[in-house]
Amino acid sequence: MTSSLAPVFYLPHGGGPLPLLGDPQHLALTQFLTQLGSKLPTPAAILVISAHWESPHPALTAAENPALLFDYSGFPAQSYQLSYPAPGAPQLAAQIADKLQQAGFSPQLNTGRGWDHGVFVPLLMLRPQADIPVLQLSLLKGLDPATHIALGEAISFLRSQNVMIIGSGMSFHNMQAFFRPDLVSDNQVSEFNQYLIDSLQPQHSYADQAQRLINWQQAPHARLIHPREEHLLPLHVCFGAAKGATAQVLFNDKVLNKTVLAFGW
Repeated sequence: MTSSLAPVFYLPHGGGPLPLLGDPQHLALTQFLTQLGSKLPTPAAILVISAHWESPHPALTAAENPALLFDYSGFPAQSYQLSYPAPGAPQLAAQIADKLQQAGFSPQLNTGRGWDHGVFVPLLMLRPQADIPVLQLSLLKGLDPATHIALGEAISFLRSQNVMIIGSGMSFHNMQAFFRPDLVSDNQVSEFNQYLIDSLQPQHSYADQAQRLINWQQAPHARLIHPREEHLLPLHVCFGAAKGATAQVLFNDKVLNKTVLAFGW
């Protein structure tokens, strides 16, 4: 991670609100995110790209005080009483929209949408004080990996403005296998994870790293690990935003019986 620039992180957010409920299969993740947050310098703002918001064009939350979007069901009542009263960042959202437009995107400012659990669940562990402005950037519905790298490159300027960028997803996301672990073996997960780790090694040029991420479906067991790639693509945005910085593996442990990764730049 480059000390003169705000950090970029691709982080696992776990299953719904479970990391906040003391779930034993999330203890390693909860401990990691809590400890990571305690070590971080205070950013001017936090931008989160969550796996749980897709839009035809890049969309940004632009309300002064966004509500929480409880986009999960079947959890205890306390899961729907959580709060994260951080302010929004409408002026920053407008600035980002201008930069995205310059990069050839057609951004939209959304004043009605709240922050989904891909935003507030990790932030409740990383920054429980809820005292830093937060905004959310959507994925693009086409789920094209190259476009998401370009999206990240277009927001890379934020790092020099002390805006921390978080891609909130899961490097493993096969919902059936979370409930039936035998569907995907530990070795299969390890081989896919190793492809991601190898792809981000500094001996590869930025262009080669990008090509490996664009061709992620060539990774071992790729479609078994990600039947749909919305939880992987926040990594591509982070990679573009880090723009050639060296990635570090920050977390390599089990969540819901499957090993997931976190990267930092």
